[in-house]
Amino acid sequence: MHLISFDIFRTLGFPDTTVIKPERFLAHKEELRQADWVLFPEYWQLNALVHGLKCRVFPSVASYRIGHDKVEMTRAFETVAPAHVPWTLIEANGPRERQEVWDTMPSPFVAKLPRASMGEGVWLIESRQDWQRYCDRTDVLYAQEYLPIDRDIRVVVVGNRVVTAYWRHQADQGFYNNVAQGGRIDTSPVPQGALDLALQLARDLEVDHAGFDIAMVGDHPYVLEFNRLFGNQGLAGNDRLRDAILSYLESRSTPRDPDSPVDPEPPLPVAV
Repeated sequence: MHLISFDIFRTLGFPDTTVIKPERFLAHKEELRQADWVLFPEYWQLNALVHGLKCRVFPSVASYRIGHDKVEMTRAFETVAPAHVPWTLIEANGPRERQEVWDTMPSPFVAKLPRASMGEGVWLIESRQDWQRYCDRTDVLYAQEYLPIDRDIRVVVVGNRVVTAYWRHQADQGFYNNVAQGGRIDTSPVPQGALDLALQLARDLEVDHAGFDIAMVGDHPYVLEFNRLFGNQGLAGNDRLRDAILSYLESRSTPRDPDSPVDPEPPLPVAV
């Protein structure tokens, strides 16, 4: 299995892997066509690689396109798991829409920029002044109900398997659970319902490399978002993620003999 990678750091230790700089990809068209998989291209390369050069890319096309925009992501979640999506209002950013969202969404609530990661572009809206500052920063209004939580769960999925799952406790300044914003990792056992929801979303949306953020309100899991490219703070090393990716790519590269027995799925981890 020959691989081409556009991200040297995410594919360290991958065997038989050629690393190419994204901006030089057109100088390697034949190599790309011949590769079994093309790993971690930039978003702007996707159409050229998939539709132009007919490459098989990892993460999947759905992982890129759905994960690129919170508006599109939330609408995708609502199609396949509506009971597990916090109440969300998405509107154009006009004077009428600003007033309607403010009048409709109980305070406090959460507002997000459609394209941001690592906890950036997320605000807790507690006052009209907060709402105005947010509205001045965005083209699209994205308002979501505030869930009464002080931690959430990161579930890392590769293919149809959970690689790891862990709690993220709220930062000292409050509100943010993201580790990049000061959140703390806790490897205590996580509820099976959170793992099941992440796997369902990955399967239904054809997302094969993601860190899903799941909030538990009582026993009920809610999906907040997923990140196609996620940090490795909770992975305790890169070997498990690397091995999971290589195993998944190998399984997708070799046609299955219809007369051979189906390998059983490994048990899902509770926490690592």
